[in-house]
Amino acid sequence: MAGHARWQIRIFVVLWLLFLWQFAHEPFTFLILNTFLGYLPIEISFHLSKERPKSGLFFWLIVLLWLVFYPNAPYLLTDLFHLSLLEPYGADGLLQLNLHVWIYFTYLLISVLFCVILGFWSLNYVANTITQRYLKGNSWLQTGVVLLLTFLSSVGIYVGRFMRIHTVYLFISPELITERLLHMWTPTMLFFVGLMTLLQLLAYWLVYLAYHSQIANERALQNTKTVKKEADQNDQQK
Repeated sequence: MAGHARWQIRIFVVLWLLFLWQFAHEPFTFLILNTFLGYLPIEISFHLSKERPKSGLFFWLIVLLWLVFYPNAPYLLTDLFHLSLLEPYGADGLLQLNLHVWIYFTYLLISVLFCVILGFWSLNYVANTITQRYLKGNSWLQTGVVLLLTFLSSVGIYVGRFMRIHTVYLFISPELITERLLHMWTPTMLFFVGLMTLLQLLAYWLVYLAYHSQIANERALQNTKTVKKEADQNDQQK
């Protein structure tokens, strides 16, 4: 992602968080923290590439930090259930044309779309960076990395949504959290993780297609310009 695009994203995040802090009221104040946490893995991924950091140890520490916070991005998908707090349906069973409802619907969707779409971009970028740096750019191995990271993300979503274990708790009381994590594996939990993995992979695939189609089009356009330039140079030489 180009540097100017990254700064546009950073400026938007700051302005959006300030907006939510000023205008989002109970019970939707959770959007401030959730949006911030959902953005963190995106920002962390900005600091990774095939060349930097040069230290392999430092590189993997940043990847680990990214992985710890990454589930917060797709986690916002489960926040859509909070729309029920607005009681959007009237006595006739139809959606109400209530501006309060649709304003908070907009607040929620902006945070969800922003964090989820860019979150999947960061997933693709981190997986590609790992593959290019250590796996010789093998596309099949990159797919394996994406599957593994998506599964771990789904586990993280379960932990956050149903066990109410916040990401920061991993740094505050890791011993207590570790014990709870070891006892959470049940058939119901695994089924939920499977559903979330399927949902994330579908969304990731769509983002992947859109992103790589754009790159392919840009390369094709660049190749056309190069061929035309070479042809013009040959004509001038003749």
